[in-house]
Amino acid sequence: MVTHQWGAAVALDGIPPACQDRAPVCPKTRCSSRAWGAKNPGALADKDAMTGHFQIPSLGAALLLTACAAPPTVEAPPASVPVAASQTPAFTDMQPGASPGATLVASSEPVTGIAFDSNAHLPPDNLWQALQENFRLTQEDRPRIAVQRKWYASHPRYMQRVTERARRYAWYIHQQLEARDMPAEIALLPIVESAYDPFAYSHGRAAGLWQFIPGTGKRFGLAQNWWYDGRRDIPDSTTAALDYLQYLHERFDGDWLLALAAYNSGEGTVMAAQRHNRKKGKPTTFWDLNLPRETRAYVPKLIALAELVSRPADFGIELEPVPNHPYFRIVETQGQIDLAVAAELAGIDLEALYRLNPGFNQWATAPDGPHRLLVPASAAATFRQAIAQLPPDQRIQWNRVKIRQGETLSQIASRYHTTINVLETANQLRGSTIRAGKYLMVPVASQARESYELSAAQRLSRKQNSKRNGYKTRHVVRNGDTLWDLSREYKVGVRSLASWNGMAPGDTLRVGQTLVVWTGKMSPQSMHPGSQVRPVHYTVHKGDSLSRIADRFNVTVSDLRRWNTLSEGRYLQPGQHIKLYVDVTRQTGA
Repeated sequence: MVTHQWGAAVALDGIPPACQDRAPVCPKTRCSSRAWGAKNPGALADKDAMTGHFQIPSLGAALLLTACAAPPTVEAPPASVPVAASQTPAFTDMQPGASPGATLVASSEPVTGIAFDSNAHLPPDNLWQALQENFRLTQEDRPRIAVQRKWYASHPRYMQRVTERARRYAWYIHQQLEARDMPAEIALLPIVESAYDPFAYSHGRAAGLWQFIPGTGKRFGLAQNWWYDGRRDIPDSTTAALDYLQYLHERFDGDWLLALAAYNSGEGTVMAAQRHNRKKGKPTTFWDLNLPRETRAYVPKLIALAELVSRPADFGIELEPVPNHPYFRIVETQGQIDLAVAAELAGIDLEALYRLNPGFNQWATAPDGPHRLLVPASAAATFRQAIAQLPPDQRIQWNRVKIRQGETLSQIASRYHTTINVLETANQLRGSTIRAGKYLMVPVASQARESYELSAAQRLSRKQNSKRNGYKTRHVVRNGDTLWDLSREYKVGVRSLASWNGMAPGDTLRVGQTLVVWTGKMSPQSMHPGSQVRPVHYTVHKGDSLSRIADRFNVTVSDLRRWNTLSEGRYLQPGQHIKLYVDVTRQTGA
């Protein structure tokens, strides 16, 4: 398999993509690969392959397009070498709709030797149409595809949600696919994987748009640490996903359906199914293999989505258009920066910055990188200029913290929401031993933790505090605890327990970690010794009300009514006894 390293052809100021990229367009696939042109130089004379006729709008001075007459000879990289992140288009300084690599020279002389044709092919305004023009997978009439197509067509609100999310990321992914000469259908794969939600996390520990599990993420170079998870980062995870798919495509002899199946279930699973069929003399195509149920539906889902994008009217749906130009640009930050500071510099909401940079877990970018941020295209110039002028001491705020008696470096790191490694590096410590009375420089967020709504801590807090049926108990993890053991002790499902706490059933627990458990009723099991929720019997005093009691104990009025079977219009009486379940860690003593 040949991988291509150059950018996709996109119109620039009315100039056709083919001439911008100085390469012909394959008449069959509309592929903008230079390799195709190098092997087919005669295509330049083929009007259907590359017309060469276009209109140039008057700009006061003519634009001379250089070297458009003949394609250069290009040597493709070895098939076994995937395109590196640094080789794919970064789109850091492009205008919306621009193509990397187009060379224009201003000239005061009239332009000669160029024909004009108002019928030249320009890129469509709608990304869905641009994808359709580069679809390659065979759209077969198979029952498995029809089932998935019917589901998508009958859930327009779902399609509307994923379309809205795709606006941010799909154009970038499409450009990466074109640069590698890969099928455009793969730009729809994040719908199947994550519904285009970079914060998606599965019970199988898969994360991000492309749903990498930890092991596969590390295999393809995705860093995963306290500060940053590359599985959720848009550029890094996309590079890793396309590298993996290209590897699988080569592994399965150029069969994209088998490559996609292997992406879902693992190459070993697909190869085992092929061996089984060979022994029985059966075909070994995707449609003939006995694969896991999820995988058997996985490829049909992608093909069904491609059919809906290609012919939405045929299936009674209307897809909201997605602009066919960059949603974001990549700006180098040259070091760590508080995300709230970055959002202010760019003039955008902090939430909007997080949604474009979902790989960052905390309130700041990672100390060890990546040192770049994705910002809306409209804010890129402002942000680039502002960050260049930002004094180094305003990137991150630092507090001078006095070490208390008996305090450890781990405790200080936890209190200030940072890591031991950051404290050791910032304070030039040779180990984790510290002395009471000394001072440490500690990085701190510029705003309250709640302001960083999409940080890992705030996402977990919202999940743990979501209203559910039953009674909530908090359990502090002790040495030896596992999700399986706790699920049996509290009589709840292990998958539910993991989900309530933003985890997967296979995740490991940390000593001191706080879990929430929802049970059907308060019981000895829900009053586990590790829990901080305790029953309280309260005697109503004169002037008490449900609202006043709820405020005093940090509970809700609805909880008080439920715990004591109190109807809506019933008043409390002095001397009446009521029962509460309070979290003792939330009581201030006031």
